[in-house]
Amino acid sequence: MPSFQSGSQKARDTLTFLRARITSGEWAIGELIPKEPELMELIGVGKSTVREAVRSLATLGMLETVPGVGTFVRARTPVSSLLTEFLADQDLEEVLIYRRSLEIEAAQSAAVHRSDEQAAALRAAYERSLVSRSEEADRHIAIDRPDSFHRLIVEASGSKLLLELYSGVMAVLRSASDRGLVFLGTTVETMHLDHRAVLEAIEQRDVRHAAHAMALHVDRDLGLHTDMLDFAPHTERVETFIEAGLDPQPR
Repeated sequence: MPSFQSGSQKARDTLTFLRARITSGEWAIGELIPKEPELMELIGVGKSTVREAVRSLATLGMLETVPGVGTFVRARTPVSSLLTEFLADQDLEEVLIYRRSLEIEAAQSAAVHRSDEQAAALRAAYERSLVSRSEEADRHIAIDRPDSFHRLIVEASGSKLLLELYSGVMAVLRSASDRGLVFLGTTVETMHLDHRAVLEAIEQRDVRHAAHAMALHVDRDLGLHTDMLDFAPHTERVETFIEAGLDPQPR
């Protein structure tokens, strides 16, 4: 970002404009920001100024440009990019374990804090997945889309900190998926059953079953393409749930 610190006033104003809308939440994490022509008109600057501002915020981890799609908000603050950099240096198995903890916390918090609108958005995301064009499309790990089932659960938890942490983890897993290191470790049919169990628990505000259903789901939904790891079918915590006779399906 040094070029903007020493650049023109328009350049600094452009960066301030974009960053303010991200940090305030006006442009939410996971959402597309306005297209380049819209930003040029909105701010009153040229194309090169807008592009340089976007590149600067992408360097900070706050934005990500996807060719042919647009530019997404990835973090509200540069701190999230530091977290992503830290996690990128960790073993992917450890990142998956950390992600599992966040998902379980998000599910049980969403069961408490979700609004009717958020519950409806979750239901819509689930139903969209049932009528997707092909199994191959379902098996693609779209783990950081703004309308993805898992991200909507994290948003419904009501915790901005949890969403920041989740975004950092997902950025690392998205990169691993792009490199072919992460894969969907369950069948599409099982994934749908798991999602339905989590959805119904959140709709019914059943905190216990929301946590249990999510624990069972994340234990098997993602895996790593490597011969060096040997994933057990369940973690110790889930085995404890099962031995205790706790039904993961909502009642």
